[in-house]
Amino acid sequence: MSEVATSIEIDAPVEEVWRTVMDATRLQEWVTIHRKLVSHSDDEMEQVLHLRGANFKVKWHLAQSKPPHHAMWRGRGPARSHAETEYRLTDNGRGGTRFDYRNDFKAPLGPLGQFASHALVGGLPAKEADASLRRLKALVENARA
Repeated sequence: MSEVATSIEIDAPVEEVWRTVMDATRLQEWVTIHRKLVSHSDDEMEQVLHLRGANFKVKWHLAQSKPPHHAMWRGRGPARSHAETEYRLTDNGRGGTRFDYRNDFKAPLGPLGQFASHALVGGLPAKEADASLRRLKALVENARA
């Protein structure tokens, strides 16, 4: 299991941030490893992601949603890998939003697969998550300017 958790403060109301992060057609604007949206509906999507020089597809299902504060996506990737991505949005008390992001990736083949996954990607997912949140912040805040 490889878990990444990070957060950022965004100078925009919770509802505005929620609309942006839940709009699958806007993923390319802020998710650094996103390459293509293959299909989407209100509670499902398939996307192509890119990590360490390789593209791969993930099919996501919206497992939990409490607009505009919480969403949990569960995904299935190549070779029976699984992922869970969670968004938590809270009012920061200053008219802005605290956006908490968590991603939990489970490689196939148990401990052996997890060891191989860690050896291949190392700390890259955490760096990409932080970069994505910085892009989200700039996207939402610049739209308000």
